[in-house]
Amino acid sequence: MRWRALIDRQVLVRVVIGMLALANLWWGVWARFAPRHFFDVFPGFGLHWTAAYPPYNEHLVTDLGSTFLTLGFLLAVAAVLDDRRVRVVVLAGVLVFNTLHLAFHASHPGTMGGFDLGASVTTLAAGVVAPAILLLLDRAPRQPASVTPPDTAAGEPR
Repeated sequence: MRWRALIDRQVLVRVVIGMLALANLWWGVWARFAPRHFFDVFPGFGLHWTAAYPPYNEHLVTDLGSTFLTLGFLLAVAAVLDDRRVRVVVLAGVLVFNTLHLAFHASHPGTMGGFDLGASVTTLAAGVVAPAILLLLDRAPRQPASVTPPDTAAGEPR
């Protein structure tokens, strides 16, 4: 039963990693191949978070798109491969990027304020919490401690 729960947990982790891969790939394609539109419109829904950091710079936005595409690719690999070590390395890398990204925006609001700033920072914080939770969920099972029979405890012969 314990192994079944572990397998189910790993499947859940891989599915969520796959969802993160799709989000990063979407943002990456958008920023890389339509940088002006990404700058003006991201994240959409009537919000304009990237445009709160003028002036527009095509080079920086396409570089951001390339970064998101790279993270998306790595996340997709981690979701597809059944290898915990790959998932740990990829999630750790995403955690580093997202933490640095959050740190910048938490201390540099651009022209945002009120709801936009709160929603932006909250979304970025979720980007830090999500990989951290996935790393915790995907941890290796503990091996039971071996019990040494009492007559061999101090190296005494049986």
